[in-house]
Amino acid sequence: MNFERLRYIRELHNLKQIDIANLMNISQKSYSRWETGESIIPLKRLIQFCNYFHVSLDYALHLTKENNDPKKEMILNRKQIGKKLKEVRLKNKVTQQELATLLHTTHSTISAYESGKTVLLTAFAYQICKTYNVSLDWLCEE
Repeated sequence: MNFERLRYIRELHNLKQIDIANLMNISQKSYSRWETGESIIPLKRLIQFCNYFHVSLDYALHLTKENNDPKKEMILNRKQIGKKLKEVRLKNKVTQQELATLLHTTHSTISAYESGKTVLLTAFAYQICKTYNVSLDWLCEE
């Protein structure tokens, strides 16, 4: 995954890492790790970042070159994401076990995502978007 665009967006607005960290109520070190790719930004925080800067999730994660400024603020809705994840899986005729294998996780984890019991990991969302050619914005929109 490529997080260099987070830095680009932040610097475009003349902000420091500490400014974004304060906005998100996290430590500067945590934010720094996301920008450098040392750790993966949680989907909840990625949505928060994108809402603040009015950029699409796809743009922030380099899934697209163009920023399709979202029409409305995104809200993390686990059930809606799970419903769309299942839609993608069924459209591509993939079982939960096959998707679990692709993502190096378990069948029960996929089931928990699809039922909305668990928030989809950003890394998994990214891999799903790349593999099945879907938009992360679409996957997360209500």
